[in-house]
Amino acid sequence: MAGSAQHQIATLAGGCFWGVEELLREYPGVIKTRVGYTGGATSNPRYEDVKTGRTGHAEAIEIVFDPSRLSFEDLLLYFFRLHDPTTLNRQGNDRGTQYRSAIFYHDESQRLTAEAVKTKVDASGKWPKPVVTDIVPASPFYAAEDYHQKYLVKNPGGYTCHFVRD
Repeated sequence: MAGSAQHQIATLAGGCFWGVEELLREYPGVIKTRVGYTGGATSNPRYEDVKTGRTGHAEAIEIVFDPSRLSFEDLLLYFFRLHDPTTLNRQGNDRGTQYRSAIFYHDESQRLTAEAVKTKVDASGKWPKPVVTDIVPASPFYAAEDYHQKYLVKNPGGYTCHFVRD
């Protein structure tokens, strides 16, 4: 998914990708989303590989957004409301490095913004433990299988541990 002069890309991981996608896909300023795998060493991983935790990949969401309507900072502040960024390699019932909290930055501006937002969220007092979200350079993003794309649209009532926190 390529960005344009009017659009930017964000890549985020916050546990099971379909729960994060469901909450982000219609957020104002988000143009499109897709779920997939990133941050690992295996080329062209499939779900069957990633779920073992041995590929190094995280379940992630790639977001194309309009920065004139949604800043990267505001996107990250919303992202931090969708999952518990203090649980290492875990969200809800999902456990393993593939469910880690991470921001995969695409340029220096995104890195600086991610660090500032993480510091702000950590200092906010909303979480009783330290924020453990990784901030790392973006690496190849491999789209997940079609049945994972917009999974909760296709499977209403399916499992998710994600919700918007105050």
